[in-house]
Amino acid sequence: MDLGIVIVNYNTCELLRRCLETVFASVGVMFRVCVVDNASPDESAAMVAQEFPQVMLIANTENVGYPTANNQGLRALGFEGDGATAPRYALLLNPDTELPSDALQQVVALMEARPELGALGPKLVRPDGSLDLACRRSFPSPEVSFYRMVGLSRLFPQSRRFGRYNLTYLDPDEEAEVDSVVGAFMLVRREAIVQVGLLDESFFMYGEDLDWAFRIKQAGWRILYTPQVTVLHVKRAASRQSPRARVEFWRAMEIFYRKHYAAETPWPLHVLILTAIWVVLNFTRCLIRFKL
Repeated sequence: MDLGIVIVNYNTCELLRRCLETVFASVGVMFRVCVVDNASPDESAAMVAQEFPQVMLIANTENVGYPTANNQGLRALGFEGDGATAPRYALLLNPDTELPSDALQQVVALMEARPELGALGPKLVRPDGSLDLACRRSFPSPEVSFYRMVGLSRLFPQSRRFGRYNLTYLDPDEEAEVDSVVGAFMLVRREAIVQVGLLDESFFMYGEDLDWAFRIKQAGWRILYTPQVTVLHVKRAASRQSPRARVEFWRAMEIFYRKHYAAETPWPLHVLILTAIWVVLNFTRCLIRFKL
């Protein structure tokens, strides 16, 4: 088996149906699909069971979060321990994506030709044709995050210093080695997963793909952004329905910072960073509480 595909779904039944239709229209590659439904209040799980019986379906009774649900799917496909029974590659795929028929064939061929690659992501475009900026990223170090928070990345997107958050200074139609690609379409080599383990379940949503990429690169693998393949991404089709998403974004920032940067950050800056995150996080919670 070439590919194991995990799709975590929450309340996006129609988009999930279209995503699966495009997945099963794929040519040139053997794959198995696992859909993990996070207790959607719509008919997502029933739709998958009825219309796509070839899919391995895990229907959770509660929303366990994005990384935990992805790990359920990865384990079901054999990506744990030595991965001896797993496909050669794992693909994390969002239900609000649509694939060209040759997309899977092309990305697998790229990974086959480039054994140094631990992970790969394509060019993601929004329904209006614009680039989904998250499809190629730098790690959110304190410096990179600061430029993002104060708006310098938006004011000077072509700057190699200020534009690192979403690598906006790079030509979106040129291949590039990057820190991370996004979990909406993240193809990962089995050997890299065996080496670094599964997703970190201390995240709920946001940040877990960056953390996975960080660990993959730490282990010596490279990560590639390739515009050779273009995938449609509706973007935040599920998370935009959830006020919790805004809180989880900032909580993920804190988890990532503490895990990867806190130990090397001078104490005064460390206190400043955690204070800033705490202020924004609690301000966001207040806005949600009072529905502002």
